[in-house]
Amino acid sequence: MIQSKTTATKAFRLMIGIVLLSAALLCLLPFANLLAISFSDKASTAANLVTFWPMGFNVNAYELIMNNEAFLHSLWISLERVGVGVVVSMILIVLSAYPLSLEAKQLKGRTFFVWYFVFTILFNGGLIPLFIVVNELNLVNNFWALILPYAVPAFNVIIMMNFFRGLPSALSEAARIDGAGHWTILLRVFLPLSLPAVATLSLFSIVYHWNDYFTGLFLMSESKNWPLQTYLYSQLYVGIDFTKLSPEEAKTIASISNRSLRAAQIMVTIIPVLIVYPFLQRYFVAGLTIGSVKE
Repeated sequence: MIQSKTTATKAFRLMIGIVLLSAALLCLLPFANLLAISFSDKASTAANLVTFWPMGFNVNAYELIMNNEAFLHSLWISLERVGVGVVVSMILIVLSAYPLSLEAKQLKGRTFFVWYFVFTILFNGGLIPLFIVVNELNLVNNFWALILPYAVPAFNVIIMMNFFRGLPSALSEAARIDGAGHWTILLRVFLPLSLPAVATLSLFSIVYHWNDYFTGLFLMSESKNWPLQTYLYSQLYVGIDFTKLSPEEAKTIASISNRSLRAAQIMVTIIPVLIVYPFLQRYFVAGLTIGSVKE
């Protein structure tokens, strides 16, 4: 009987392993195909002969990207946007979530403010009112137009608030007995214990700022102010403006496939997120379990 259970357990684990491995391959194979296309020559790509290994290996697409000033300028704007946007967003999220995590007797009208944030998740003014507000503040074609309109995501505030409320109340009570104020409790008690939540929400913010193309599309009328994703959108769906290319760039483009160029651009945009994610990934497991034990 015991032997049969052991055999059944091993078979079940083997089946689960096969399913998970298959799921992982389904996620990785498109990236492998994209990478192979980016390094393949024009003829092989145009004939759809490239699968998961480059054919006619060359780096012309990446050379064109690295010599494209517009691409590099948009890349720099996106890096600045991520750096500034994540810092601003996390500061405002923490400062909003902490008072909302207090008890009703400590913050009068707490329930009203919580529902105020929830209301903004369900309803918003729309794009036209947003553009009017940004325009009235003279932020159109301004870098801060990429940061401020979405600096306080209400959903993230609610997540951080619930995380704060899940921390043992005895910690803040002990700090108050020792004479600590709200700033001390927030900076020295809550934040050190909230690294999993901070890391998770920071990653959400990084992914949003890095992947968002639409904000730059309708708040930036000048292409020199476009972040990387907006620039790529113009290249993928509007097309390359050959009148702005140098003779060398035009010659390079003639030697490579549009698919190879687009694949290379996509691969370059993926790299920063792939670099950041491993450093934050270890906090996700802690974030799943840290709030499971209550007093």
